[in-house]
Amino acid sequence: MGTGRWKEGLSTAWFLARKDVQYMLRERETLLWTFVMPIAFFYFIGTITGGSNDGSQPTKPAIAVDVPPDAGFLADRLMRRLSDEGLDVRTDVEPEMLPRYRRRLALPAGFTASVQAGEPVKVRFDRRGAGDYADLDELRMSLAVYTLLADLIIAREQGQDLTAESLAALDVLPRNVTLDVRPAGRLDVIPQGFQQAVPGTMVMFTMMLMLTTGAITLMIERKQGLLRRLASAPIGRGSVVLGKWGGRMVLGLVQLAFAMVVGYFMFGVDWGSGSAFFALVVVLVSWAALCASLGILLGSATKTEGQAVAIAVISTMALAALGGCWWPIEITPRWMQSFAMCIPTGWTMDALHRLVNFGDGPSSVVMHVSLLAGTALAAGALAARKFRFE
Repeated sequence: MGTGRWKEGLSTAWFLARKDVQYMLRERETLLWTFVMPIAFFYFIGTITGGSNDGSQPTKPAIAVDVPPDAGFLADRLMRRLSDEGLDVRTDVEPEMLPRYRRRLALPAGFTASVQAGEPVKVRFDRRGAGDYADLDELRMSLAVYTLLADLIIAREQGQDLTAESLAALDVLPRNVTLDVRPAGRLDVIPQGFQQAVPGTMVMFTMMLMLTTGAITLMIERKQGLLRRLASAPIGRGSVVLGKWGGRMVLGLVQLAFAMVVGYFMFGVDWGSGSAFFALVVVLVSWAALCASLGILLGSATKTEGQAVAIAVISTMALAALGGCWWPIEITPRWMQSFAMCIPTGWTMDALHRLVNFGDGPSSVVMHVSLLAGTALAAGALAARKFRFE
């Protein structure tokens, strides 16, 4: 008898969940924030943070070089040194297009002739913006220029004329000092472009949808008396709460699945395969479960739709920013990385990075899944306790 009631309760909960999903998917706002806005954010954020680069092979930063016609062979050698430092050297840029480049280098007229005559020569490097990458660009420029200067000094010391042939001969000389570079461990390439934007936006929008649509539809049903009718029907309270949670859970899974398909086919995101992909699915299911529980809890704890929307938007934006949804948490200060591991968005994004970008196995996200699932259960229990029919 007990088993029969249990099966009947689950059947009722599933019926309520299906009806809730059908109801929510009829709303234009739900369709917009489930299927349209995520794609727009994928493209916008992914493009401005790295374009089609998947993060596994960082693209070379472009530098536009203004080379006068009489610059000579030393200009070609400097371009080669710049390329050796990891820069994408472009010397065929039209003058009116130069201001569009973040990095610009200008060589003086008669560059080679002035160096051969022993005259001081100044090259001009301009860069828009500041920060760590600006320092890296300056370092690259210095290495390229000083390497060229070292070639000139060696050629002078050997009593050779400064010609293209004499400098080319230096390249085949044996090196007295060599550098042996070996990896000291695994190199975690910081995800960028769509490889960061798609998972981050996906995690953020799932939470946004669950906290807004999930809470507001519950409040509307309470205001219209629909929940009161359910309370008067021969349906257990547990079945009602489970059905409401299940409807939001299914909607969250639909959004996540859609985002993964779009990310793979439109933006080239590699979600992995085998056990790693299975672990990824478990992480996302745990995340959807937590967001569904929070949506029910918010819908029961707030009194007006305005309160629910304000709390949903502010909390989602804050947790997304602090958890690494907007940018890779690996580029933030150490204290922020530590704080991210104290919040659900941080657990989810770190797990996704480990599985998708860093090549870790399923065992690396056991703790993440445990935290997400445990928090989902705690939030669900609290939501069930706070659930109100009127």
